[in-house]
Amino acid sequence: MTPGTVVLVVAAVFVASMVRATFGFGEAVVGMPLLALLPIGLHTAISLIGLTGLTVALLAVITGWRHVDRPVLARLACATVAGIPVGLALVTLAPATVVGTTLGVFLVAYGGCSLARPGPSRLSRPGWALPFGFAAGALGSAYNFNGVPVVVYGTLRQWDPHRFRGTLQAHFLVSGVLVVTGQGLGGLWTPDLFGLYGLALPTILAATALGTMLHRRIPAERFSRIVHVVVIALGAVLVLNPA
Repeated sequence: MTPGTVVLVVAAVFVASMVRATFGFGEAVVGMPLLALLPIGLHTAISLIGLTGLTVALLAVITGWRHVDRPVLARLACATVAGIPVGLALVTLAPATVVGTTLGVFLVAYGGCSLARPGPSRLSRPGWALPFGFAAGALGSAYNFNGVPVVVYGTLRQWDPHRFRGTLQAHFLVSGVLVVTGQGLGGLWTPDLFGLYGLALPTILAATALGTMLHRRIPAERFSRIVHVVVIALGAVLVLNPA
């Protein structure tokens, strides 16, 4: 791998980390298309973004644990465990382009409807954390899209910005450990992975600090609308570049 490629990989990880630290989600949807443009293997890209998300989650939880909705976190985490083996099978059966396009269309439609008709939903009840968590485990272990179902559930719950970011990061920490372990056991780790991760780690730390600062500057009363706009944008990215 050439030095130029390494620099571009680190830059892609920086952008993905900053998006994740700012909004609490989105690093895979941003990072995977960027890495897909570079001459690195798909398994390396998937595992690198998995480790990146896990690192950002760990840093965020250290400072934001008091904002976590712990009963919901427990439900999400248990369901995620059940979904991970399904995802490892899914990655060999369903092409990433099909899954990415389907998720993209869903996100654009969901974000648009939420902006047009904001309000509570029956899907915001605590019990719905189970199917959303299951989907997070399956999509996370297969494509690093574990954030999509949990973000949707978090917006349905209408959490305030601190609860939204704190609970998402706590879930991503739990699911990230499981997903990264599952990726390793599933044979997705490559010889290039840990070298690239080590080189990218300083930029992940810098991006997390910058993203946290940006998050604190987002007005609470506008947070929900901004999140839905970001959801639509990420959905559009998936539709245009699903793999």
